[in-house]
Amino acid sequence: MAEENKHHMVCIPFPSQSHIKAMLKLAKLLHHRGFYITFVNTEYNQKRLCRAGQSPALESLPNDFKFEIIKDGLPPFDSTAGPDFISLWRSLKDNGTTLVWNLLATLSDGATLSHNPPVTAIISDGFMPFTMEVAQRARVPIILFWTIAACAFMGCYQFQALKEKGLAPLNDASYLTNGYLEKTIDWIPGMKEIRLRDLPSLIRTVDPNDILFNAVMESAQTAAKASANIIHTFDALEADVLHVLRSMFPRVHAIGPIQLHLNQISNLDEKLKSLGYSLWREESECLGWLDSKEAQSVVYVNFGSITVMTEQQFIEFAWGLANSRHYFLWIIRPDLIMGESAILPPEFSAEIKDKGLTVSWCPQEEVLNHPSIGGFLTHGGWNSIVESICAGVPMLCWPFGADQTTNCRYLCREWEIGMEIDKDVKREEVEKLVRELMGGEQMKKRAMEWKKLAEEATSLDGSSSLSLENLINKVLL
Repeated sequence: MAEENKHHMVCIPFPSQSHIKAMLKLAKLLHHRGFYITFVNTEYNQKRLCRAGQSPALESLPNDFKFEIIKDGLPPFDSTAGPDFISLWRSLKDNGTTLVWNLLATLSDGATLSHNPPVTAIISDGFMPFTMEVAQRARVPIILFWTIAACAFMGCYQFQALKEKGLAPLNDASYLTNGYLEKTIDWIPGMKEIRLRDLPSLIRTVDPNDILFNAVMESAQTAAKASANIIHTFDALEADVLHVLRSMFPRVHAIGPIQLHLNQISNLDEKLKSLGYSLWREESECLGWLDSKEAQSVVYVNFGSITVMTEQQFIEFAWGLANSRHYFLWIIRPDLIMGESAILPPEFSAEIKDKGLTVSWCPQEEVLNHPSIGGFLTHGGWNSIVESICAGVPMLCWPFGADQTTNCRYLCREWEIGMEIDKDVKREEVEKLVRELMGGEQMKKRAMEWKKLAEEATSLDGSSSLSLENLINKVLL
């Protein structure tokens, strides 16, 4: 198909690691199906991609897959950790509409000059609600992509009802510790035995004007205005919640796990295949270390791109892992400890000399699929959970915030492939749970069952493949 005749998708992720990764995978998948792609990155994150070693891939992209750069509206900064979400959200809310509108105008000028086909649709991260106004002004359809679980999206969608019922924001800070969060919420459709503490953690504020609480509430409410909603999950995993969501919104497409779709494409464009997703430089040397270990003998530990902890929590995790006597690969970002460098004490390094390896970042999907990995200690971010399910690896979950509290509840209670570590980390509990994780045959068996179901969902006639076909043929075309 000539480029000028192609349908042109403008993909706009929320500017953080996990959201960019999921959107870029979706963009690759749609490009393979014949769509012209414009992928919108912030100037800061584009620089991070280049620093992570992606410059050669970015410079040799196919002619019909373009990156466009917008500012995030924040002053320049050098940290590799990214800005705090409050500043980022405030800036996007204030400047995002103008930035994206100006970009669309530029793309329209390009179309006039035959540099690219006219924009036919916007695929926006669900947590960028200002894109709805831009799409309406541009008179193009907008599809919202939720890079979270269906259960977490349903939890976010209830923020307005929680506010109307006086349940959130909290009336008093004492509610965080007096058992109030144990209250069971029995009126959310498709979700059973959910406590307040299991809902996305942004309800745990006492400020009715809390920026992030209101941002999530506003974002979730835009779902009803979209031409369609994509959720990165699959039917068998979240059947009850998806059934309800499909009764609430006109088009809900569960198309995950996206990586399994990509794995099946033998002729994916080589230039795109080489384009990675990480904003950090990945240390692949750890794969050689894993090669030397027996099957299912290593615990993989990674708390994601945003989680931070106190020095005491860091030390408790360290000694819990050491005392478990299991091999472990621990990803320790330089900014993992709040306000300090993450440096392990010398006596710990001596203790783990033959048992543990620490690196600052790694190719996570390759690690999880390595035969030596037997368990995953995670913060419970949705990308990490999906990647672990695809690898058939059970999990220990230490939720830090946002949707991770909801993910952890489902991981442990509904899917039975995980256990939760208390927020108040104790080395004895870490040691005990790591040993249970690595020796728990039932959880490993269950994890392999979910892996098989994920593969079935993305097979030729699987639920996610059919949903993807519907999305392409009935919405995007």
